[in-house]
Amino acid sequence: MLLRIHRYRLRREDLEDCYSQATLELLAQVRHGGSFTNRLHVGNALELRFVSRVHDRRRALSGRSPMQAALEDATALAVVGESGTEVVDRNASVEALVLLRHELRTIGSVARQLTSDQRLVLGSQVSGESCAELCARCGWSREKYRKIAQRARSRLRALMAAAELCVPLADASSEELPGPTYDHVIPHT
Repeated sequence: MLLRIHRYRLRREDLEDCYSQATLELLAQVRHGGSFTNRLHVGNALELRFVSRVHDRRRALSGRSPMQAALEDATALAVVGESGTEVVDRNASVEALVLLRHELRTIGSVARQLTSDQRLVLGSQVSGESCAELCARCGWSREKYRKIAQRARSRLRALMAAAELCVPLADASSEELPGPTYDHVIPHT
C-alpha cells in the first residue's frame, strides 16, 4: 500500500529500497530493546521511516548528493556502441561535443587493430574491473596483465596519432558539383 501511495515520488526500485531500509531500521530498533504497543504503532513507525527514506532519496537525486545525481542521469554502457546510442555531456559546448564524438569514433575504429588481449585489458580498465579480477578470470599473472596493458596503451596512442594524420577519403557524394549542371543549355545566337 505504501509503494502504491508514493509511486509518483520515485521509481518502483527506489521505493522498494526505501521500504527495505525502513524495515531494517525497525528490526534493528527491536533488537536493541525497542517495542511497539500494537500493530497500528508498527504501521505508523514503518510509514514514518519509509517517508523519511523517500525524502532522503529525492534530495540525493535532486543534487544534494552529486554522485547520486550523476548516477541517475547516467546511461548504461551496455546500450552504448554499435546500436548508435551516443554518450552526451549536456554541459559541453557544441564544438567540444563534436570533437569528443570524433575522438570516440576514432578510438572505436582503431581499437579493432589491437590484439584481443589488449582490447580485453583496456575494456576491463574502462569498466572498472581490477587487475586481480581479470587475472583470476583469465588465469594471467599480474606481470602479464601489466605488460599487455602497457603495450595496449602505447599502441592505442600510436594508432590515434596516425589516425589524426590521415585525411579521410571523400565519399562519392561529396565529389559531385553542387547545384544544377549547364551541359544542356544552348547558347543564344
